[in-house]
Amino acid sequence: MNVATANVDYPSNVRPEQIVDFDVFAPEGGREDFYGAWKKLHADGLPEMVWTPHNGGHWIATRIDLLDEIFSDHDLFSSRVILLPKEVGEQHKGLLPTTLDPPEHRGYRNVLNSGFAPRAIRHLESDIRQLTADLIEAFRLKGHCDFQKEFAGILPIQVFMTMFGLPLEDSAKLKKWSDDLTRPDGSITMEDGIARLKEYMIVHVLARRENPQDDLLSRIANGKVGDNDIEVDAANQLAVQVLIAGVDTVVNFLDFAIVFLARNPSHRKQLVDNPELVPAGVEELFRRFPLVTIGREVAKDMNYHGAELKRGEMVALATVLGGLDEQANPEPMKVDFNRHGARHVTFGTGPHRCPGALLARTEMRIALEEWLKRIPEFDLDPGMATTITGGITASVDEVKLVWDPATTSAG
Repeated sequence: MNVATANVDYPSNVRPEQIVDFDVFAPEGGREDFYGAWKKLHADGLPEMVWTPHNGGHWIATRIDLLDEIFSDHDLFSSRVILLPKEVGEQHKGLLPTTLDPPEHRGYRNVLNSGFAPRAIRHLESDIRQLTADLIEAFRLKGHCDFQKEFAGILPIQVFMTMFGLPLEDSAKLKKWSDDLTRPDGSITMEDGIARLKEYMIVHVLARRENPQDDLLSRIANGKVGDNDIEVDAANQLAVQVLIAGVDTVVNFLDFAIVFLARNPSHRKQLVDNPELVPAGVEELFRRFPLVTIGREVAKDMNYHGAELKRGEMVALATVLGGLDEQANPEPMKVDFNRHGARHVTFGTGPHRCPGALLARTEMRIALEEWLKRIPEFDLDPGMATTITGGITASVDEVKLVWDPATTSAG
């Protein structure tokens, strides 16, 4: 794991034993065993803070206690730049509210909080359940589906459209534009992709300021930042951020969860036979299959857990490493739906903890409840090679499922 330091240019504040040859966006062996590739950073003898020359050179916090601390301590670790490499992050440091530190961050976060409160999510449950059931019924009797294209890639964007009161017929268009940002194919730049989403959303933001409705977009468009009305551009940025962050992560969580259940019939049977276990099962799957790697900028020179950090350096926070830390979770690579007291940072911690965590849990729970009720037995298509692409958000490249229609039910 350690790099041959003779071949690496590294800062003078980095010690040779802290250097690892690790690309957080494409870890070696990660295409076939993504989580196993990351788990190598927990090898005996490696420091809690390591440094890699990849992606401009940056630190990686490898243990859950450090991840928790860094996510929470904005005085030492700023959200001003959150993307790696840093030169890319510098180009996108105006994203609201993700690149603001408290106290500036708090006012914009408060605008979002009411829309993701438990009462608001409970109000959505019946809509989410109906959308889920309708999607499954569209292919249940076929005996096969492209899970991403026919289910996981549709449900979260339709839930978003329902929350925002936007036309469902625009779902595919917005999903495509969002994918252009989170899974770029080189056809457009990130700047152009964000501009396209803003151009769409601003029309609806302005309409909601003129004529508020009972939806989350109206709350954002007419929100207060402190004692002042939110500015139009800021409201538009918040709306676009909710779309990009919320839709993509839930799509990928659904993919990883269904692949695991397809490969592990005994775990699947546990949930089929004990539907009341699904909420705990969802939480365990979130612990086991985190997705996001984000950055923080070191705010001042300091000695931090044995690492000499310099102001302006970047630290990668890989949520993958939280739930897989055996110091917090015994046998962390094992999925145990009866696990108690598990710790993870799948949704981050501290002031930037994901505001949509409860919505993600609700979507996952309902998706598994309705899927397993209707299609309790299924397998991966034997002609499919399941590979994983890393990045800011990890994703399964392809998920195709097969089953015997005779074993299904209309629910």
